[in-house]
Amino acid sequence: MTSPVDEPLIIPVGDGYVSGLLRQPQQPSFLYILAHGAGAGMRHRFLDTMAGLLAIEGIATLRYQFPYMENNRKRPDPPAVAVAAVRAAVDAGVTAMPGVPLLAGGKSFGGRMTSTAAAASPLAAVRGLVFLGYPLHPPGKPGVERAAHLTSIRVPMLFLQGTRDDFAQPDLLRDTILRLGRLATLHLVPDGDHSFGVRKASGHDPATVLPDLASRIGSWARGLR
Repeated sequence: MTSPVDEPLIIPVGDGYVSGLLRQPQQPSFLYILAHGAGAGMRHRFLDTMAGLLAIEGIATLRYQFPYMENNRKRPDPPAVAVAAVRAAVDAGVTAMPGVPLLAGGKSFGGRMTSTAAAASPLAAVRGLVFLGYPLHPPGKPGVERAAHLTSIRVPMLFLQGTRDDFAQPDLLRDTILRLGRLATLHLVPDGDHSFGVRKASGHDPATVLPDLASRIGSWARGLR
């Protein structure tokens, strides 16, 4: 079977645009609107690898740039600008693959901006949110203020998180998930850092981590249908 390739998209956002990459397996069950983290764009190896693994699970992906990354700026966009990009990407996904249910979320900053958008008002056709390393707080500054808006979300949420993630102290993350109740599911990667890297000394095989994450996303998503 031929592996799906990325189809470039142009996504209008306000008075400008951002770039996107659509990867479609045959007969996809979902389309995941997949946002990048603060320090790397949509072509980062992590996201490219996840897109390939998710295609095996029958999940299409639409990766996209936030405006600051599109314009080669280092400072992330303010929330209002980032949220507008999230909504534009979701709309682009609906247009590109009509009738296919959506997932939305992303890596770190991208996931948080997606949740911010979904908390403000529902995202069209989105059945659930998937967070790849949710940035609950800055490193070294534990807190849960960034989670306050999550209680306003009305679709299921899947949190995939490493136990060594400096952006999410484990006890604070578990408490957050408990407060969110039945809409939130947490999967912890033992010894995983913010990028899901694990140390060989931990006894866990680094090569299995991302395939396992994709498999868990696929299983969770199938439960939404």
